[in-house]
Amino acid sequence: MILSPIVLFVYNRPWHTRQTIEALQKNELAKDSELYIYSDAPKNENAIEKVEEVRVYIKNIEGFKRVNIIERNKNFGLANSIIDGVTKTVNAYGKIIVLEDDLVTSPYFLKFMNEALDFYKNNDLIMSISGYTYPFEMPQNYKEDVFLFYRSSSWGWASWRERWNKVDFEVKNYSLIKKNKQLKKKLNKGGEDLFDMLKMQMKGKINSWAIRFALSHSLNDSYVLFPSKSLVHNIGHDGSGIHCGVSYDWDSSTDDLFIPFLNNHNLQINQDIVLNLQKKFKRKMIQRITKTIKELLNEFYSNITTINYKKRD
Repeated sequence: MILSPIVLFVYNRPWHTRQTIEALQKNELAKDSELYIYSDAPKNENAIEKVEEVRVYIKNIEGFKRVNIIERNKNFGLANSIIDGVTKTVNAYGKIIVLEDDLVTSPYFLKFMNEALDFYKNNDLIMSISGYTYPFEMPQNYKEDVFLFYRSSSWGWASWRERWNKVDFEVKNYSLIKKNKQLKKKLNKGGEDLFDMLKMQMKGKINSWAIRFALSHSLNDSYVLFPSKSLVHNIGHDGSGIHCGVSYDWDSSTDDLFIPFLNNHNLQINQDIVLNLQKKFKRKMIQRITKTIKELLNEFYSNITTINYKKRD
């Protein structure tokens, strides 16, 4: 088995970066793996000191077959940095394992990711592999060490060149998607917040590579492979990150002795797991009411604007 390169994206969090690297170094395949580190440039003067501290640290990293450091000379932002860095690396190697600077992995994370990339490389129904698993109630009668779901995860994942290159990051067919109830419903099988995130992306309110990656899974009728127990713990929801505040709703602790066993090439989607995960992403009643009111108000003001334009004409 040829090991996949690991690509790590860092910015201005030296403590988090250190935790991520030290956990990765404890993986049994680390010493045989090539590590690429993309270091984004400071967005403003306030970030300069911390970015430099991270860069000093990563230049002294050991414990891997080779460490390659790419220092951005301008600020890309997370989404653009990931799209650029993943595309270049996966096209060069054919497969990739991706981490960000706030993900603490179990000692068997690399083993699972590499084995899953090899085991499912010919299964086009699986578009990506996640090392993180959402906290949810696993059905008692489910005996597999892995499962399939519709929603991709950005917290430690892997994919293959031909599947990554299916992603349309410009979302050229958005006008079709937003008018098609079936396409929206299919996307929201991974969680009823997904289409709303896509709308925010297309309106420029967020800049998320991950929602566009999730959309590609849906449009290509593909799944994500998850371990039944999480191999990744996110330590970034402490208010230190650019895109997340303080939250522990999605905390998944890792079992450092868990090694997922892969033995089923024809793994099927389990509806009990799907229902339990969909419950996790279901909006609360107050959120539903608020969303409905906002949509009605937007439609009202849109109609008023249309009427005013017609009067001018």
